Parts: sequence; structure tokens; C-alpha cells
Amino acid sequence: MKIKAIAFTMLLIFVVSAFAGCAPAGGQQGGAADEIRFGLNNEITGDNPVIGASSRKGVDLALEEINAAGGVNVGGKKYKLVVEELDNEFKPESAAAVAQKFADRPDIVAMIGPNDSADVMPTIPIIEKAKLPSITPWATAVDITKNNDYFFRACFTDDFQGAVIAKFAYEDEGARTAAVLYDMSNDYNVGIATIFRKTFEEMGGKVVEFQSYGRGEKDFKSQLTKIIQANPDILLLPNFFAEVPLQAEQARSLGYKGKFIGSDTWGDVELLRLGGEYVEGALWVGHYAVDIASDKAKAFIKAYEAKYNEKPNDIAALNYDAVYLLAKAIENAGKIDRVAIRNGLASIKEYEGVTGNMQFNDTGDPVKTAVIIKIENGAFKYYATAKP
Repeated sequence: MKIKAIAFTMLLIFVVSAFAGCAPAGGQQGGAADEIRFGLNNEITGDNPVIGASSRKGVDLALEEINAAGGVNVGGKKYKLVVEELDNEFKPESAAAVAQKFADRPDIVAMIGPNDSADVMPTIPIIEKAKLPSITPWATAVDITKNNDYFFRACFTDDFQGAVIAKFAYEDEGARTAAVLYDMSNDYNVGIATIFRKTFEEMGGKVVEFQSYGRGEKDFKSQLTKIIQANPDILLLPNFFAEVPLQAEQARSLGYKGKFIGSDTWGDVELLRLGGEYVEGALWVGHYAVDIASDKAKAFIKAYEAKYNEKPNDIAALNYDAVYLLAKAIENAGKIDRVAIRNGLASIKEYEGVTGNMQFNDTGDPVKTAVIIKIENGAFKYYATAKP
């Protein structure tokens, strides 16, 4: 009995010690007293894993630089900025579950992500209720920042880019008729398609076909046949870079001779590799162009290539900017507090990011420019700039 009692006591001491060893200093769950933690709600798996991989690379590079420079200064004290990443599986319901986990953690002071508009939407009431300041790097759906005070973004919005695409098609490309093929299951695709049609027709053009498809579809021949029969001057594909090459290939095989135009979801070299000759000459709206990069963007590109041995896409650049925006907001706040950090974000009057200068003016949407990229000789080339 004594042996059992001693064994039980020793086991109890071991368990208590183990839990004590897991408890962070300073009373902050999950982190040390000299750390500031934020959550990364990321599309690691699912239909577009390139999104999650690019996001994490941009985040890690920014953190490496910030922490190497001493960290974040809050009230004269330096803190290391630390990320905790969870997979939202590129599913809205999973993104909401991840947001709830971060919201329930008092040591998580902010959230970056999700990147996809459809994934962001169900997280909005969660972060609003928890007063968890959040930055979406890449989600452009207009409604994300409407009627809530806690979501911000590092990118431009669908109403801006949809109008830019329409105006460019009408004014610069001389298109008077257009067609659209879009994914009806995603708020992003629907938003771009709808705004493009409205703006293009207000300018005097005509959208002769407005075709949609469901998530996961691979055969677009039925929709494309109707589009080709309508003989549009230009075809808008506001879809993800993994889908566009197949859509372009099927359109060409059916006899489409016109030009393709796209949105900011085209910004990965995977599109060039898969699309090849089918996307040659196409135009799309992006967040920045490597060949006209600012000094800050050039430094980012150089550091990114040295670390990962590849060129950064728009997603990586925007996530990099999002981390720096969060760091600036924390320093503006002057204390480690969710509401104060939210106010710190809203008070950013101007920030020079890799993807351009941003002004928030007490809203969640930055005022910033967009660029038109042309696919030329199998590469992305700067073509024009679109200002807000």
C-alpha cells in the first residue's frame, strides 16, 4: 500500500510539474511574457494549397525580418511577434471554426486570414463578437468590411477591380461586347463578374453571355459553346489560377479567337505553366508587378528569392504586407489589447507596402492602386497602372 501511495504521489507530482512546465510566463495562455501572438487562418489544404503555402512563406519572411530587427515596440518594451497557424481547408465552415478557436484564446491578439472571400464571410460575426482585429491579405469581396469594425484588408476590393477590368476592356482594348464565365459558388468570383457586367454596360458595352459553373467542375464546353456562338470581343475569367488554364484550353479548342482578361486570382506562375500558349496575350489585374517594383518591393523580392528559391506571387506579397500592418498597428496601440490594436489599424494614415501605398482613413479598406499584367512570351509583364 505504501509503495502504491508513493507511486501515486510521484505520478501526481510529475503530472502537475508537466502542466506547470507548459504554462507560459506572464499568465498568457500559449505564449511567453515577451511574445505577442496572432493567429493565421490559412488555406493549407483543399482545392488550392498554393494559397496556403504562399501565405505562410510571406508571413514567415515578415516575422523573420521584424524579429531580427528587435521585434515590436510596445510602450518602450520589445516583444517577439509569433504566429500560430491553423488549417481552414479552403472551406467556409472550417474557416469559421478556426476563427472561433482564435477568438477563444485570450493570448491571440489578432488574426490574419483567411485569404479567400468565401472563407472570410462566416468568420465576420465571430471576430466582431470577440473584438478580434483581423486582416485578410487577399479577400476582395466588398461585404467583408461592411457593417463591422474589426475586419481590415491589405488588398483592394472587388468593386474597384471589377470596374478596372471593365474600363480597361472597353477603353484600352476597344471591346464593345464581352462574355463572362465564373464560379457561382464563391463570393469573390460572383462579385467580380457582377461588377464587371454593371460597369461595362454602363459604359456602353454589352455582355452577350453571362455563364456560371459550380465548384469542382472541369468540363466547361457547354457554357463556352454558348459564349463562342455570341462572338464576344473579350472573355472575362475571374477564376482561380488552377482553373483558368483548363477554361482557356477548352475555349481555344472550341474555336474562340478573342482575348482573355482576368482578375487578381491569376497571379501565380502555375497559371503560366499549365496555360502555356492558351493564355498567351491575356491580361489580368494584379496587386503589384515585379518588373516595376519599388525599392521596398525589390528588397522583398530579393529576400524572398534568397529564402525560398522562387519568385513571390501576389498572395505571398500581400501576406507579408499584412504582418507588417499588424506590427504597425500594435505599435500604434501602445498596449497589448485587442480593441487598442483594432484602433491602431484604423489609425494607419499611410503605409508603404510591397503591394503599394495604403491609406485606411478609419475604414477597413485601403486606398491603393492596381496594375494590369500581360502574359507575354510565357511570363507576367507589367502593362498599365489603374488608380482608385
